[in-house]
Amino acid sequence: MTFRLRLAGALLVLGLASCSTLKTSTNYDPNAVQEISSYHTYSWLPVKEGADPNVYNPIIQARVEGAVDHDLQSRGYKKVDPSEQSDFKIGWHGAINHKVDVDYVNSYYGYGWDPWYDPFYGPVAYGGTGVTTPVVREYRQGTLILDIVDTASNKLVWRGTAQAELSEKTDANKSQKLINQAVNEMLGKFPPEPKKQ
Repeated sequence: MTFRLRLAGALLVLGLASCSTLKTSTNYDPNAVQEISSYHTYSWLPVKEGADPNVYNPIIQARVEGAVDHDLQSRGYKKVDPSEQSDFKIGWHGAINHKVDVDYVNSYYGYGWDPWYDPFYGPVAYGGTGVTTPVVREYRQGTLILDIVDTASNKLVWRGTAQAELSEKTDANKSQKLINQAVNEMLGKFPPEPKKQ
């Protein structure tokens, strides 16, 4: 794999890490809460073959697995070799999507000082609401998904998702620190608590 491909793939990690607004969510099978709460050991699922090398490469894999291992092991879970029996298996998925955001800015928007403009009655002196200008912004959104599969049933029982706008302006320390934050936020809701009836 070329350095250029590895760098492009690392943008998933760097982008997630460089954004101050990280959105995370989790979902789980409510029928599996009891089994999930009894988990003690885990192993990693293999990365799917033929996956996009821009996203699935050793740089990203090491950062994601390192963050997850640290979080789980600090809470008493034991990592075992994939050839050994474990209570659950964990896998990760990543994606980079191109997004377009369109905002419409009015020329009278904001709090500019104008002695002839009354904000409570509208721009009467100007005879209208001003010129609306579209502002188009293109960006890339990175998504990181953590899946937990029950080993006995081979069924997905829990999923965590983190999304952030990608940025190339970050260093390795910041990226790892905020990747840890994303993983901690997701795994902070694992194991899930039973829903109150």
